[in-house]
Amino acid sequence: MQSLRWWQKGLVGVSLGVLAFLYLPIAMLILFSFNDSKVTSFPLSGFTLHWYEAFLANEGMLRALWNSLVVAVCATLVSLVVGVTAALALDRYDFPGKRLFQNAILLPLSLPGLVTGIAMLNFYKQIGIPQSLTAVVIGHATALLGVVVSQVMARLAKLNRRQLEASADLGATPVETFRRVTLPSIRSSVIGSALLCFTLSFDEIPVTYFLTGREVTLPIYIYSTLRRGITPEINAVGSLIVAASFILIILSVTLLRDRR
Repeated sequence: MQSLRWWQKGLVGVSLGVLAFLYLPIAMLILFSFNDSKVTSFPLSGFTLHWYEAFLANEGMLRALWNSLVVAVCATLVSLVVGVTAALALDRYDFPGKRLFQNAILLPLSLPGLVTGIAMLNFYKQIGIPQSLTAVVIGHATALLGVVVSQVMARLAKLNRRQLEASADLGATPVETFRRVTLPSIRSSVIGSALLCFTLSFDEIPVTYFLTGREVTLPIYIYSTLRRGITPEINAVGSLIVAASFILIILSVTLLRDRR
């Protein structure tokens, strides 16, 4: 019994060490965003909000942030609409090439972003789609489609089919059945996949690098800026993104809890 308790304490210690290793850089990022010096090193020279003011005055960075938000929102919406429809089709119907269709949807999840970006760039050039934010949205939605399909299909597999049959017996149309029975059952997976798609699209670099034109997203802007070294403005925008992500997580958990 004492040995078991010792192992439990050891596992807790290892878990805390891993969590500290993962989240300590984020804490350092937030801390240095308030540093009064441009040099990111200890000891801190003082407390300031100047770098947040500099970020808000940086038109290029604000433009890149807006582009990232637009691309992430649009790509998430496209992925949800197409992904939920594809998941319903794969779950309810048998058709020739079903297995091939499912594997084709999930293929981008296993491919490196570099390969996906080059493949999409070559294909878009052949069909006449220029490099732009629109091409980035299409590329992100295509790459993230497998996330939605896999999440929704996993939830549909646990759905009680008798509820669908009861809804049809009571005279509900397929649209009403989807709105009243299917959608409430898969709501958690839809919200979860939407948050995941938004996050992956927001910080995507390889696919964006090959498909974007003159307009750049925030990760591409930061990547190009880092060639000249880390600036406190990057720490400031990173801290704001961390805060926004934390708020989104709390909001999603609250919504799911209230609806349950």
